Amino acid sequence: MTPEELAAAIRAALTAAVEAGELAVEVPTEIRVERPKQKGHGDWTSNIAMQLAKPAGMKPRDVAAVVAERLGATDGVADIEIAGPGFLNITLDAASAGALARSIVEAGADYGRNEVMAGHTINLEFISANPTGPLHIGHTRWAALGDSMRRLLDASGADVTAEYYINDAGAQMDNFGASVLASAKGEPTPEGGYPGAYVDDLARTALEARPDLLELPEDEALAVARQLGYEAQLADIRSTLDDFGVHFDVWFSEKTLHDGGAVESAIARLREQGHVDDRDGAVWLRTTDFGDDKDRVMIRADGVPTYFAADAAYYLSKKDRGFPEKIYLLGADHHGYIGRLKAIAACAGDDPATNIEIRIGQLVNLDGAKLSKRAGNIIELRDLVSWIGSDAVRYSLARYPADSPLSLDGEELRKQTNDNPVFYVQYAHARTANVARLAAEDGVLREDGFDPSLLSDPTEASLLAALGDFPRVVAHAAELREPHRVARYLEGLAGHFHKWYDTCRVRPRSDEETTDVHRTRLWLNDATRQVLANGLDLLGVSAPERM
Repeated sequence: MTPEELAAAIRAALTAAVEAGELAVEVPTEIRVERPKQKGHGDWTSNIAMQLAKPAGMKPRDVAAVVAERLGATDGVADIEIAGPGFLNITLDAASAGALARSIVEAGADYGRNEVMAGHTINLEFISANPTGPLHIGHTRWAALGDSMRRLLDASGADVTAEYYINDAGAQMDNFGASVLASAKGEPTPEGGYPGAYVDDLARTALEARPDLLELPEDEALAVARQLGYEAQLADIRSTLDDFGVHFDVWFSEKTLHDGGAVESAIARLREQGHVDDRDGAVWLRTTDFGDDKDRVMIRADGVPTYFAADAAYYLSKKDRGFPEKIYLLGADHHGYIGRLKAIAACAGDDPATNIEIRIGQLVNLDGAKLSKRAGNIIELRDLVSWIGSDAVRYSLARYPADSPLSLDGEELRKQTNDNPVFYVQYAHARTANVARLAAEDGVLREDGFDPSLLSDPTEASLLAALGDFPRVVAHAAELREPHRVARYLEGLAGHFHKWYDTCRVRPRSDEETTDVHRTRLWLNDATRQVLANGLDLLGVSAPERM
């Protein structure tokens, strides 16, 4: 019996009790069952009786007694204990609990997918680094967590679009172009420009594409160097993210907002809604009407649009493209953006509490990492992946909440020991694959038998309970936007598997005959293998067959 099937059984028990006049409540469409926090409190627990006590006009334990009476007759339910103020602690019989192993294997990659976010259409923006240099450690955290968040939302039924906002407009791009052109000429980096060997590489690329670059008039040469350097640097960013396993559905250019008139259109729309003022020769958005600490300039007195004007146009673009929900994943230095972005949403007629969500990722420090030889003063993401490996970097970033500063030890992440969490989980998966290979050599085949009642060892009960909890963990992590819940779950699951592996044999001993015990345990082994693979995939981490 899966947690979903148990929730359905509780709902059926409640419905029957209401129809019999034992309870006078509206039966919830969604009932959550969870793993008990303490051993000995059954396989699953539900607080549904406490939720319904007030509308039923009864004490929680009395409601629990009504539900327990009817739920106890359900096939597969061995025992129900009413605990504390009214918890239902439910124990399944071995056959019902063990049947989960087959359900997981048959579900395959779909096990864990759920519909908790169904009906949500979400634009998820993350990283959005300036295309003026390589991605570095400051971008790494949201690269890993943002992509994992996308995977979680998708697995939970949301229609999610991952978007990269390319900051390719403004003075920093002019400075970037001037840096590329200066390098092509063999001149020093201009004031306010970008140093580093990577600029020399971009300059060589620009000269290969336009051998006549240095013969062009200065203004034209600057524009060409800026464009060719931009294209090459953006290609490098895309390649780096591909190697890191990060996927974007949309690459949105800030420059198109200016070139296509979107900024002017946004100001006009906001003016029509009564939120734009002309003061001191500038154009202002009255964001203080919606909780911002000060009004924001959209067009300076010299007629130049501000970054804030582009932010407003970009928000309206997302709204116009059909995204009711917009999630922004911003860096640690962007706390000031929270109030202004929420104010933009309010000025646009949206509800800041539901239509926009802003999350700030704290800084990451990595001991032992070397500064980039190309960029000179940063630690490049590409170098991190080359040194530590994509799996170790992604998993290590995924297992901590984004809002906490993080210090990692690079050498520790490279170690292949059980003290290294990513190794511990990946080794569990490799071990399940090895068990399956050796079982096949011994002629132990799943299709030859399955008797879930034989999965009666305490380690099997613990492992099955952990496997059954996976869909809830995925749904909860998606709702809270917290991939670290999946990572911590996988570590717990790996621990349950290793204990089971040490206790229960899938392969028969040399003097043993192959029985349904071995075959059924193979189902459990392969179910664990599937859940480990599914969970690692949500984090963008590989599930190796051998280690």
